[in-house]
Amino acid sequence: MSVASFRRAGLALALVLPPSAAFAHPGHFDATGLAYGFAHPVTGLDHVLAMVMVGVLAWQLGGRALWLLPATFVAAMALGGVLGVAGAAIPFVETGIALSVVVLGAVVALGMRAKLAATIGLVGLFAVFHGHAHGVEMPGDAGGLAYGLGFVLGTALLHLAGIAAGFLIGRLADRNGAAVTRAAGAVVGVTGIGILTGLI
Repeated sequence: MSVASFRRAGLALALVLPPSAAFAHPGHFDATGLAYGFAHPVTGLDHVLAMVMVGVLAWQLGGRALWLLPATFVAAMALGGVLGVAGAAIPFVETGIALSVVVLGAVVALGMRAKLAATIGLVGLFAVFHGHAHGVEMPGDAGGLAYGLGFVLGTALLHLAGIAAGFLIGRLADRNGAAVTRAAGAVVGVTGIGILTGLI
């Protein structure tokens, strides 16, 4: 991939990502309920990158994947959130979240086209880790339903941002759109390695 492709990928990511590189952990916001739930996924770099990549991957695959992948992620994430609120232990949650960034970035970068069912399974597995983190980190004074609705809404908007990013890259660069999208995936995958190893 050329340097120009990586620059375009970086610009595309900058346009769709919120200006925050912080993990989504307690203490970032005093707001509760809907606002806190919404803020949790959209202010954590790990959550943002994974969810935007789900949207980009859905755009890459096209067809039913455009709605099935985001819908699967949201549903499985909600299940993970319920488990987190209930206090059910899931091992290696933070590792699973970091791996989701690495793997989803790599899948987009390599333009991999597995069967839709396998892709749905992978996305759903990662979503459980993300949802569990949201559920565990719900503040004690937040209303559970409002908080859950907030992080579901935030997640859905990030998926839409990913689909929009893929669409815009494809429309703005018909000849190089695939290269730019794959470069974006590579940037995300490398960032995921940094998160996984604690360098970011």
